[in-house]
Amino acid sequence: MEKLRVGVVGFGGIFNGAHKGTWKTTTKAQIVAVCDINPEKLKKAKLEFPSINTYTDYKEMIDTEHLDIVDICTPNYMHSPIACYALDNGCHTFCEKPDAVDVEAAIRMKEAQERSGKVLMVMRNNRHLGSSQMLKKMIADGEFGEIYTGRCGWIRKRGIPGKGGWFTTKAQSGGGPLIDLGVHMIDLALYMMGNPKPVSVVGSTYCKFANDEEESDSVHANFGEKVEGGTFDVEDLATGFIKFENGASLQIEFSWASNIERETRFVELRGTKKGAKWERGTFTLYDGKKNCKIKDLLFRGKQLVSSVDGHGGNLRHFLDVVTEGAKPDYVIDQGIDMIKILCAIYESAKTGKEVQL
Repeated sequence: MEKLRVGVVGFGGIFNGAHKGTWKTTTKAQIVAVCDINPEKLKKAKLEFPSINTYTDYKEMIDTEHLDIVDICTPNYMHSPIACYALDNGCHTFCEKPDAVDVEAAIRMKEAQERSGKVLMVMRNNRHLGSSQMLKKMIADGEFGEIYTGRCGWIRKRGIPGKGGWFTTKAQSGGGPLIDLGVHMIDLALYMMGNPKPVSVVGSTYCKFANDEEESDSVHANFGEKVEGGTFDVEDLATGFIKFENGASLQIEFSWASNIERETRFVELRGTKKGAKWERGTFTLYDGKKNCKIKDLLFRGKQLVSSVDGHGGNLRHFLDVVTEGAKPDYVIDQGIDMIKILCAIYESAKTGKEVQL
């Protein structure tokens, strides 16, 4: 089979740290072009992939290269415009999270996908961890009974990414840790809960560490590029509460910086038969009598093997959908619901009132 032609938009930290390895090792596709507005990054791309063509304009790349796939790894505000252009020009499209920075932009992505008939998927890497897949199967098999409430969060002690750059500039990022980290854990919670329809939210946001000079203790803060004296007009902590159409509820908390013991990311689910707490790739089960801990592992045949590459798993799943017609585990309506939740929490924080969706 001839390899699919891939064009990458954004040769920065998330591509190099989470996407590149899969594109280098897959037998189904190959990178033929890279676009970035930074010429220095294009030089690095050319050194690593000598045969590629490089561009500073994503439209020119898509118009020129006869691409099969576009992989979007840009700041958040460009996700929707690039995805829509790629889809409208016949390219299957994979995009980093979040789907978009507002609901209207997410809806435009859905409309472009429907017009094109091409595959559109947005990164949901935590769904593809071994522990997540195992827990999801247990829930689907009825071992938890009715899951009626839960909590989730990603809370950092000190871990602000790219301070002063696009991460902390609302016009480019859409917000702070709520939209940066919230996508991950809210999505994993909703995925486990069967993607219930959200109906209302209430939330609060805070910015208390914009001028804090403490050194980061989070490896995740390495994403983005710091800009001395740059913009910081987003929150550094968000809390909230989501209600769903089926009566279930979810508490949330996300921070880039807060005075806590250590960084943690978790999803806690409570069912009528069992409960579980997923934390950093390990989950513990509770049934009122005993508990057991299961690490990020899967059975392959009779062998227990580690499965921790969620980003790679998500990209490989996307390729299976494109090349083999596999059923996608993500649809754009889930992304629209996600952006509705995030935007409504920001609105609730601003107005002090519950927001109906």
